[in-house]
Amino acid sequence: MDILAIISKVFIKNGLVFSFMLIGIITFITYKISAMTKGKVHGSAIAIFTGLVLAYIGGITTGGSKGIASIPLFAGVGMMGGGMFRDFAIVSTAFGADLREIKKCGMVGVVSLLLGILSSFIVGCIMAYFMGYPDVVSMVTIGAGVCTFVVGPVTGAALGASSDVIAISIAAGVVKSVAVMILTPFVKDFVGLDNPKSAMIFGGLMGTSSGTAAGLAAVDPKLVPYGAMTATFYTGIGCLLCPSILYLAVKTIMG
Repeated sequence: MDILAIISKVFIKNGLVFSFMLIGIITFITYKISAMTKGKVHGSAIAIFTGLVLAYIGGITTGGSKGIASIPLFAGVGMMGGGMFRDFAIVSTAFGADLREIKKCGMVGVVSLLLGILSSFIVGCIMAYFMGYPDVVSMVTIGAGVCTFVVGPVTGAALGASSDVIAISIAAGVVKSVAVMILTPFVKDFVGLDNPKSAMIFGGLMGTSSGTAAGLAAVDPKLVPYGAMTATFYTGIGCLLCPSILYLAVKTIMG
């Protein structure tokens, strides 16, 4: 057995460990690329785009449905990218927030959450209708996906949406996440994104924990926990409202 076969066997048997090493290498490279742009394009945005490209290559190469994780050598990436690690990362990020600063946000933070969810949901529903998905379940699922790529599949599963509609909702959420990552540094001065309170309001309006965290990191790393805190609430509230109250509202409007 040659050395490459031995290494491949070891990596396959220790898939999760290999996936951490692989993601670490990709992240290191993408942050070096980000440095070339002087932080204007955050490393996380480049890393996510790289991940999407690799997922596409893995999918068309194997004909599988799990992206690069369809290749046995990279199966651990599927576990690492699963819900457990995602939720752990979101919650652990929010633990860096100062409760005294959160209290200062008050009712403004609550309003920003509701406005953020409703505006994204309405835009998503309108887009779904004009994309040729006029049924209520599809509209609500895609609308929820525009909220975040977590709310979309949760809502779709609850309402019994088809797999292609759920895939569209996830894609919509990913596009929004990447857009928030890239655009946040450019709009920071316009929206006054320079203190914990504004970061919490921003997180409430934008949602998308990964996009908000990466965008704020490019502005000021100290603001990340505050934006992540409200963005986490955004995801939770979206998962509650979209398949229930908002679904009934859309159903009533559409007749």
